[in-house]
Amino acid sequence: MTSLSARSVVASTLLGTLPPRLPSRLLVAFAEEFGINAGTTRVALSRMLDRGELTRDNDHVYALAGPLLDRQGRQEAGLAPVLTPWTGDWEMHVVQAGGREAGDRAALRAAATHLGLGELRDGVWMRPANLDPGRLPGARDVLDQQADRFVATPDGDPSELAASLFDLTGWGVEARRVAAAMAESCVVLEGDGQASLAEGFELAALGLRHLVADPLLPAEIHPPDWPASALRNTYERYNRAYRARLSAFFRSRSRVAG
Repeated sequence: MTSLSARSVVASTLLGTLPPRLPSRLLVAFAEEFGINAGTTRVALSRMLDRGELTRDNDHVYALAGPLLDRQGRQEAGLAPVLTPWTGDWEMHVVQAGGREAGDRAALRAAATHLGLGELRDGVWMRPANLDPGRLPGARDVLDQQADRFVATPDGDPSELAASLFDLTGWGVEARRVAAAMAESCVVLEGDGQASLAEGFELAALGLRHLVADPLLPAEIHPPDWPASALRNTYERYNRAYRARLSAFFRSRSRVAG
């Protein structure tokens, strides 16, 4: 198991909770499963509150805010992507001429990545036009401020172009590995066996991150035996089983606190 910070545990716990809000006592109790003491978690909560990553009500219930809340929206979009029929067109974004601050360049790269674009070469970002053009409006605004948008119909094999934009081989290999690990863990989670909440949490987070990184290509240009649907189905099964265990943990801690 990797060593996670208190902030990472708090953020990831709330990112996986709908709605993304939990009492401080449950966040503290869950962080203890990772060997993080209560004082460290409370300091992390205070700092996240100061940075605008969380809000807190009078009952000491913390909720996601700011960039973390935006991140949860991207996660939900990755779990239930909406694909449109593909006509063969590609969306292309060309960075405008002129100097840009390092912060602006980093913001554009992050926005383009969140929108599922791949970088063809410096300043040129593309993907098949099979996603809602109005998706993730915050990221879209960042991109539109620095780049011009075009509809393109490139010559050549679209499958080869997609492979040049995205690491499809690497994504597929990791997707199969994660799906196999989740399927094995489901046997324990769905039964009566003992399971580590901390280890299960890390596996759930790994699966979610990988799904969000799915380039969401049209079926016409997928590599053979593309494992995205299999990973998504396995993640849904795993997440149901893990969340049932986590809910039972939270209920037990609530009874103790009460």
